[in-house]
Amino acid sequence: ALLAGERDAAATERASPWRALPDWRLNGSYRRTLEWHAPEREADVTVTYENDGSTARIATGDGPAQPFAWSRGATPLDFDVTLDGVRSSGRVYADGDTFHVFTQGVAETFEWRNVLAHAGDAEHGGGRLTAPMPGKVIAVLVEPGQKVEAGTPLIVMEAMKMEHTIGAPAPGVVAEVLYGVGDQVADGAQLLMMAEG
Repeated sequence: ALLAGERDAAATERASPWRALPDWRLNGSYRRTLEWHAPEREADVTVTYENDGSTARIATGDGPAQPFAWSRGATPLDFDVTLDGVRSSGRVYADGDTFHVFTQGVAETFEWRNVLAHAGDAEHGGGRLTAPMPGKVIAVLVEPGQKVEAGTPLIVMEAMKMEHTIGAPAPGVVAEVLYGVGDQVADGAQLLMMAEG
């Protein structure tokens, strides 16, 4: 549902290069990690898109990648999904970043954590002080041993010509700063380590 919604949004703004979501890559495949939260479990799902735009390989956590295809059903709320050769149909209701999924007599609710939208939000940090996307460190605002409160700005990154401030997810002490000003960092790289205190 999330992938189809992104495609629908891109289709309504065909002239905008920022809304275009091509899956084609010159030297590889487009890959992204989606963080999903559900009651009593969390999952990082890595989606590697194929160039045709409607199929992908999907892996949960460190598990093996499985073939995945999706399409719209009879209404915009209905979806057909094939995962590792098994086809399922269902209905999805989206409420912001919360998705209610109904399939084969089972109802599940999942929350998608949009790491780009919440990169600097302390309440969404979850203790993970990682880069929201590949970029460059342009400011380190703390040093090891420094006590910080929840929401204190720690590191500022530049990615895609925008600045992203990474804030402390909770009160604590900066244990180690892993990158300095000018360093290039990969998507998901641990930027610094915190200790309770």
